[in-house]
Amino acid sequence: MKAMILAAGRGERMRPLTDRLPKPLLAVGGKPLIVWHIEALARSGVREIVINHAWLGSTLEEALGDGSRWGASITWSREGEDGLETAGGIATALPLLGDAPFLVVNGDVFTDFDLARLVTHARELDAQRCQAHLVLVPYPGHKAGAALALDTTGRVSVANGAPYTFSGLAAYHPAFFAGVPAGQKKPLLPLFDAHGASGLVRGEVLSGEWTDVGTPERLTELDARLQAMMR
Repeated sequence: MKAMILAAGRGERMRPLTDRLPKPLLAVGGKPLIVWHIEALARSGVREIVINHAWLGSTLEEALGDGSRWGASITWSREGEDGLETAGGIATALPLLGDAPFLVVNGDVFTDFDLARLVTHARELDAQRCQAHLVLVPYPGHKAGAALALDTTGRVSVANGAPYTFSGLAAYHPAFFAGVPAGQKKPLLPLFDAHGASGLVRGEVLSGEWTDVGTPERLTELDARLQAMMR
């Protein structure tokens, strides 16, 4: 099984930290955010990893190389400095990801979620019955993404005022992105809306550590918490 780490964002809210360093390379607990993900994927048995990039992409490639130092194999999906947004970036990387279900992890979140769970769910996906499995988190107090509902059967849908949002961790069948042209900008929310309404999206709620590292303050708080845990 393969995985994709999303690393193409500009990180506007993290400036000036991201003026010279891609957001996924910002360090917490002594290592870059994206390295935590590479290590977690390798532990789960997923060692073929596609990473997309746009802003300062060459810096990412120089820092991570081919991934062999973590027991992984990294392939790069280069988007150019403007980026393609989330769905556009994934659709463009599909030739690198192949025809089987795959995992996707946002490069700018931190979590202790067991990615082996997503591997199991990925193996259950198919084009007709379920094309995506999302990991949700309770909607935080700060600005976040789409409000998502989770019903008693495990189906996920977009709904104003719903109690959850997307954590940035998911498993997808390639069919989920079938209508997205490669090389074009496309956000993820319209796909959640359309496929969720068709009953093709399932999910679960994350329990454990999760931080959307969206501001310098959250980066500092997370780093301090991890450093304290390591003492």
